[in-house]
Amino acid sequence: MKVDLHVHSHYSDGSCSVEEVMEMASKNGVTHLSLVDHDTIDGIQAAQIEGEKHDITVIPGIEISAYDFIRNRKVHILGYQFDKEATHIRELCDPLLKRRHENSLWQIEQLQKHDYTIQFEEVAKKAGMSGIIYKQHIMHCLLDHHFTTPLYQELYQTLFKGDGICARDIEYVDAVAAVRAIKADNGYAVLAHPGQLNSFDFIPELVENGLDGIECNHFDHSKEDCDRVEQYAKTYGLFMTGGSDFHGDYGKPIAIGDVVSPVPNLETVL
Repeated sequence: MKVDLHVHSHYSDGSCSVEEVMEMASKNGVTHLSLVDHDTIDGIQAAQIEGEKHDITVIPGIEISAYDFIRNRKVHILGYQFDKEATHIRELCDPLLKRRHENSLWQIEQLQKHDYTIQFEEVAKKAGMSGIIYKQHIMHCLLDHHFTTPLYQELYQTLFKGDGICARDIEYVDAVAAVRAIKADNGYAVLAHPGQLNSFDFIPELVENGLDGIECNHFDHSKEDCDRVEQYAKTYGLFMTGGSDFHGDYGKPIAIGDVVSPVPNLETVL
C-alpha cells in the first residue's frame, strides 16, 4: 500500500489534469490517493473515474484555506471521506472561491494599469477546469518559467508580496469553522503541514472542535516537526497523514508518491 493524501490538480492551483495526475500516480506505484484541491470538491468524481482505470483508490478530499484569527496566521485544514454532497463544506467554501476570483480579477487590472501584457481571456484559459483564477495562473501568463526558478520567485515577490501592486489578500474562513463543516458532512478533519505554517499551538482548540488527525509527512517538515506531530497525535489520540503536496509546475519539484502517509493508523480514512 502506497498512500498519497495530498495532491492538487487543475481544479484549483495545480498545473496537471486529473488524467495526468492518475497516470503519474500509477507509474509511481501509488495505490491510494486523495485529490485535495483548495476549497473545491469539483474534481473528485473525475478523479475517482480516472482512478478506477489505474486501479487507484481515490479518497474524497479537500484543503480548506483557513485562518487563525487569534494568532493572525494562515491555517490549512484537510478534509477526507465526507458526504458526497458536502453541503456544509460547499456553504463555507463557495463564497471563499468567489472572493479569490474577484481578487484575482483586481490583480489582473492592476497589472494592466502598470503596462504588463496580460489579458483576462488568457488567464482564464490557464485556470481551465477550476473556473477560479489563482495567482499561479496569472504568473503563468506573465512568465513561462517554473515556480522554483529565481526569475519566477523574484517576479512573484515583487508583484504579490510587500508593497507589490498585486499584494492584496482575501479574507479566509475561520479554521474552527472549517473543521466543524467537515465534521458536519461526516468527514475526517486533519490539520495540514503545521510545521510549514507554524500552527502547532492551535491544535488543542481544533481538537475541541472535532479535529481527527495531523499531517506528519510533508516535504516542508523537519524531523523536529515530525516529532512534534507524533507527540501531539499521541497526546490527543489523533491519526497521522502525509502526502506530496503535488502542484505540478506550480509547486516544488516533487513527484506524486515521493511523500506518503504513515499507513498503520489510516484505517478509518481508507
